[in-house]
Amino acid sequence: MAKVVPFCGLRFNAEKIDRMEDVVTPPYDVVDAKAQAALLEKNPYNMIQLDLTKNAGDKVAEDRYEKARDHFRSWQDQGILVRDEKPAIYLYCIDYTLASGKKFTRKGLVALVELAEFEKGIVKPHEKTFRGVTDDRLRLTEACRAQFSQVFSLYSDDQGKIVSALEEAVSGDPLYAVEDQDGCLHRLWAVTDENVVSMVGKEFQEKSLYIADGHHRYTTALQMRDIMAKKHGSVAVDSPYNFIMMYLCPMEDPGLSVLPTHRLVRHPGHINVEELVNKVDDSFYIKEVGPGTREMLVGEVLSAMDDYAAQETVLGMYEPVSDRCFLLTLKEGVMAEVVGLKVPLSLQELDVVVLSDLVVERCLGLCHDKCDNEALISYFSDPDEALDEAVKLASTSTDMSPILFLMNGTPVSQVKKIADEKLVMPHKSTYFYPKVLTGLVLNTLEKDERRG
Repeated sequence: MAKVVPFCGLRFNAEKIDRMEDVVTPPYDVVDAKAQAALLEKNPYNMIQLDLTKNAGDKVAEDRYEKARDHFRSWQDQGILVRDEKPAIYLYCIDYTLASGKKFTRKGLVALVELAEFEKGIVKPHEKTFRGVTDDRLRLTEACRAQFSQVFSLYSDDQGKIVSALEEAVSGDPLYAVEDQDGCLHRLWAVTDENVVSMVGKEFQEKSLYIADGHHRYTTALQMRDIMAKKHGSVAVDSPYNFIMMYLCPMEDPGLSVLPTHRLVRHPGHINVEELVNKVDDSFYIKEVGPGTREMLVGEVLSAMDDYAAQETVLGMYEPVSDRCFLLTLKEGVMAEVVGLKVPLSLQELDVVVLSDLVVERCLGLCHDKCDNEALISYFSDPDEALDEAVKLASTSTDMSPILFLMNGTPVSQVKKIADEKLVMPHKSTYFYPKVLTGLVLNTLEKDERRG
């Protein structure tokens, strides 16, 4: 099954970088133009110089890949980035607090994983990939010959053997302790003990891996390997191009959080709240929440959804023109009746599929292609931000009606089930929090000639 090995990570030189907070970044796909500019103001060696191939106008600049390559080489020449002397598996822990006030620590490791096609069942996806995204990542990888960020994957370890062994092998302060913009504390240690590293590798030989975040980066690595194989006739088993850097977390870790992604639907034309309720009445038990401020209503619905999540499929619905909020509980047998054999049973059980296939497509009459082509759905991890946008659209738009749907997070057990059945979820079905930082450790795909 999975082949997991140590590597000599490329890291920022603490003697030349005063504050790691100024050079690490969130994943490239959550950084907009404004955030990009702010990151570059912090430090000219910020990772966004390497990992984000867009200019301030949010368009791909043709020379950005070459500029990223030049920066990457220069930073190594200057000793800004230095390679660890010994192969290591990196223990990576994140301390964080959710909006509820609950505190957690998520524990995982960074290592190299041998690439395998999805068909082999060693590494399992749960989302579709889009060619435009993989093309961008491939051009960056070809130019820089490096992997700047980890693919976030899950594995099963109900006894916690792997992380426990790594924790026992480290002592003293971490290599880095970095607080991100959300107040999450990221800590990294290098484990070089050969016995521990060997034990970790053997444990993974019996395991499959489930991609949580980074499907496009994994697909890019497969493409890069195949390009090198075509160029050279083959790729050696131990070639750097045959591996990808991953952050691996046990799915049983109590610190593993999957947060919801809420949907704001822009319904073409005008639809009032009575019409909206009538459209969903046949499929859901409807309970109006109130009275109170809109923030109180949404908060009450989210709390009720959390209470019911384990037993029933529940959605929240907020109509901003009338300022009314509802709790929708799915009626038994409705999904099977509506979608029948078109949608596998495992997918029918997902809240996001209930919303997309039942509410949006069947009740509101908006097909998937129309939603995608006309960008009728926006996604928000922050319910307050989603609420503000819904209210703003309601007050400024004359040709459409905004409807905010509040979601529960997708349980890890459902992610595993979908991946095991070789199915894929709708877009933005999972939001694993916190995001893994880019820049704590990098993986170069070329031999470090400076060290012989």
